[in-house]
Amino acid sequence: MSRQMVRPGGRSARVQASVHTAVRELASEVGRDALTVPMIAQRAGVTPSTVYRRWGDLQELLSDVAVERLRPETAPGDHGALAADLTAWAEQFLDEMSSPAGRAYIRDALLGDPDGGNAGQCSAYAAEQIDVILTRASQRGEKGPDVETVIDHVVSPLMYRILFRPDGLDAAYARRLVTAVLDPTGR
Repeated sequence: MSRQMVRPGGRSARVQASVHTAVRELASEVGRDALTVPMIAQRAGVTPSTVYRRWGDLQELLSDVAVERLRPETAPGDHGALAADLTAWAEQFLDEMSSPAGRAYIRDALLGDPDGGNAGQCSAYAAEQIDVILTRASQRGEKGPDVETVIDHVVSPLMYRILFRPDGLDAAYARRLVTAVLDPTGR
């Protein structure tokens, strides 16, 4: 009875949360490749038709979960200077995205997303974090590049290497990218 009194948005949010939790738990218990919609629905306490109606298929659901997992949980650290802030952020980004879980989330986010909306959302997460760093630097009187320049010269090469050339990828590479974007003349 009381369920019908709850507004749809509230139930919808609860369904999403319980299904996302079920996906994460089951993926760690049985492995991502063993997941099925009925298994997830049972764990989440919903019907398989609820999952299909909301997400369409398993890949779209995995994609939705991945985008949520790729969302940064905290603002970038403040280390007192643009170079330190951006370096720390780039190293953390590389560490998280190049981990086996990070790479799996990136693949899932892109696979279940034919129209590119999830890729855009993941890009927006990085852009928001970089904007916080650059705004903080500007407020301290530091000059720096704009967000798109950092995306092009730090985030893009990191993502390319994470996805296609992960061998030898380390924090020193992230630091070199940051140094190059902050001092394009190489001085």
